[in-house]
Amino acid sequence: MAGLVNNLLILFLFFQNICLGFRSPLSVFKRYKDTTRSLSSECLGSDRPVISLGLSDFGLDIRMPGVTPKQSDTYLCMSVPLPVDDEAYVVDFKPHASMDTVHHMLLFGCNEPSSTENYWDCDEGTCKDKSNILYAWARNAPPTRLPKGVGFRVGGETGGRFFVLQVHYGDISAFRDKHKDCSGVTLHLTHQKQPLIAGMYLMMSVNTVIPPGEKVVDADIACHYKRFPMHLFAYRVHTHRLGKVVSGYRVRNGQWTLIGRQSPQLPQAFYPVEHPVDVSYDDILAARCVFSGEGRTTETHIGGTANDEMCNFYIMYYMEAKHAVSYMTCTQNANPEMFRNIPQEANIPILVNSDMVKMTHGHHEETKDTDKSSLQQAKKEEEEILDQDFHIEEAVEWPGLDLKLGQVSGLALDSENNLVIFHRGDHVWDENSFDSKFVYQQRGLGPIEQNTILVLNPSNAKLHRSMGKSLFYLPHGLSIDKNGNYWVTDVALHQVFKLGADDKEPLLVLGEALQPGSDKNHFCQPTDVAVDPITGSIYVSDGYCNSRIIQFSPNGLYVMQWGEETSSGRARPGQFHIPHSLALIPDFSQLCVADRENGRIQCFRLETGEFIREIKHKSFGRELFAVSYVPGGLLFAVNGMPYPGEAEPVQGFVMNFSTGEIIDTFIPLRKSFEMPHDVVASEDKTVFIGDVHARAVWKFASTEKMEHRSVKKAGIEVQEIKESETIVEARLKNNPESTDRVKKQEKQHLVQQASTGVSFVLITTLLIIPVVVLLAILVFIRWRKTTVYGADGEHKLDSSSGRILGRLRGKGGGGLNLGNFFASHKGYSRKGFDRLSAEGSDQEKDEDDGTDSEEECSAPPPPPAPSSS
Repeated sequence: MAGLVNNLLILFLFFQNICLGFRSPLSVFKRYKDTTRSLSSECLGSDRPVISLGLSDFGLDIRMPGVTPKQSDTYLCMSVPLPVDDEAYVVDFKPHASMDTVHHMLLFGCNEPSSTENYWDCDEGTCKDKSNILYAWARNAPPTRLPKGVGFRVGGETGGRFFVLQVHYGDISAFRDKHKDCSGVTLHLTHQKQPLIAGMYLMMSVNTVIPPGEKVVDADIACHYKRFPMHLFAYRVHTHRLGKVVSGYRVRNGQWTLIGRQSPQLPQAFYPVEHPVDVSYDDILAARCVFSGEGRTTETHIGGTANDEMCNFYIMYYMEAKHAVSYMTCTQNANPEMFRNIPQEANIPILVNSDMVKMTHGHHEETKDTDKSSLQQAKKEEEEILDQDFHIEEAVEWPGLDLKLGQVSGLALDSENNLVIFHRGDHVWDENSFDSKFVYQQRGLGPIEQNTILVLNPSNAKLHRSMGKSLFYLPHGLSIDKNGNYWVTDVALHQVFKLGADDKEPLLVLGEALQPGSDKNHFCQPTDVAVDPITGSIYVSDGYCNSRIIQFSPNGLYVMQWGEETSSGRARPGQFHIPHSLALIPDFSQLCVADRENGRIQCFRLETGEFIREIKHKSFGRELFAVSYVPGGLLFAVNGMPYPGEAEPVQGFVMNFSTGEIIDTFIPLRKSFEMPHDVVASEDKTVFIGDVHARAVWKFASTEKMEHRSVKKAGIEVQEIKESETIVEARLKNNPESTDRVKKQEKQHLVQQASTGVSFVLITTLLIIPVVVLLAILVFIRWRKTTVYGADGEHKLDSSSGRILGRLRGKGGGGLNLGNFFASHKGYSRKGFDRLSAEGSDQEKDEDDGTDSEEECSAPPPPPAPSSS
């Protein structure tokens, strides 16, 4: 019995240490709330500046206290104290501002603000002591995330104890109604020690002069780096209206390595550094801003007003904690001669379409005369770009993964968001399916006898209806038009079909059955269909043995085609090597094509087939299988399996359509991708991926659901983004053996509390419940074994209870230390900003018969070049 008491005491102390090891932000809130300034009732959410985000994390809301600037180009500042005494780390920033009212915001960290007032004119200064820039925002840039294991250090002995927010109000015409502004930023802070410390390196020109009418003016900045190594993971550019392109480089031994290049007329977010760049002692950091003085009648100087200019290149970096420096600047040009060798790309302006220019200039003078409808459309696009703060994870409770399916080739969502699956039943595409002339060789099998089109409830995977029996030989692409008609392709029949949702016979058939060809009336293994919801025009990607996109009228008459086979060397715009999937973007009148074997997305103008742009990332690898667009400005895509010797994973991608940047990547938690073949997504960011070799469909969902609320003031919309639910699941890509441990470490539930009473109940419950449960278990075991075993029960009970407590101690040893998770990833992943690499092949093993089966026989491993056969 004494042993039992000792074990219970150990268990009690263990749980007590867990609870006391974390400082609860609720106690922080109690101490902080009495000192909070009184804010305007129009400032949504600002009455709760400190927000509990779990046992070790908290949010800090920093907002302007309801201000109304009196004149244009006003800079106002306000400060907020760090609500804790000990060290903390900023790991996330969420802006709350619109460029309709705010030109830009800067967030500084320091120990003594320039004023103790609620807010003040920044001409008085921001801080009395040294200040560090932690964050910068302009032009409706989306939220910024730091890589895992990286944070800005604040508080403690070395970090700043105050945050100072500086807001530049450019054109104050939005304040004619005298409404109050509450722009600001919400910080996510944690007490968890971060192994890598983030910092900001600011490169800026201070003496550039832009002559009136001058077509090209360069502003160059360069400094020698004289500190410990730093690793660059994000960059941001900033100019005013005359800036055309800003580029930053590391120069080492005469070699220029690109850090980042962007148009300052796009949303001025922190963009990921595409390829990892490290900076060592005696390297040179160099940047160039390209301006044009056309349209100006007087000289333009560097300055703080909207009619002046700026040339800023911000770099976010991280360093080892023991060497960390939080802020560095470069304002000179240490070696003007070196810029003779700057890469030519730095001199080429990045073209931005007129709609984007209108959007990014808001109410400034160039757009005051723009018609109302154009502004409304621009605002819609702003909101689409902003709504990007989320993460995609598998919906592990979804039962659809266990459905018995054939090879899954196509997916779509109907008008009710039901999931529609196109699969091959008992037919398989393998090396025996076609001859060298692409003629189907297994006609003797007859058409597929199962229903090939299944309509499922997206929540519980229950079957609503099915169709498509005895119609198809080898299904491939599927899409649904605005009227609910199904459009499908069959690569064996070389045909395209239009099917009514309730019709057994096709409404329209394009192509000749079982006859491959390349003229206006024949296809050769067509892959996908897209239908313009406005004009009804039909677009077909054709296909495995043709390299073209064909447009038909709504009733199936040939209109035009574009595209050609990829020549040797790098693929040029408009060339295809298996146009595999289509995504129609009606918001921008574009058609985007997954150019599979070229590993890229190409986008074209709907009306003319004119090439607009290419989206290509190293992380796509050699193959990109499918692409899907959802209103909201997001592209979803999946790539192929890596080739032999290439280790980067097959995965799903989420991209910002406007910029092409990768926002997120995702992989399944149950099973693994083998050959993900199609992807479809809904506006709420629910994603489905069909895998042709795994014969499965995965469901993924956004793990951060954002509730948007708006306050309208005379046409100006002030948005508050309220975080209403967050579900965090561990994502393991390279360390599967530690899945259980990391899930325990990473899974957090963000609970917002209102009083210390809740905190008391929570901690008490955590202490008492395990003890009560354990006592009940031990009493039951003692009673049971005494009853069953008699005299031997005592010995068996002691052994059993020892094992239970041993297991509990084992779990306690590493179950709640997030630092272990960061440390377990060698090199500390930068997945928060990196475009994760993954290269793929369609060479797969057929699990049913043990023979080599190629779903679409097209790409043998290197060195031979991929073949479309």
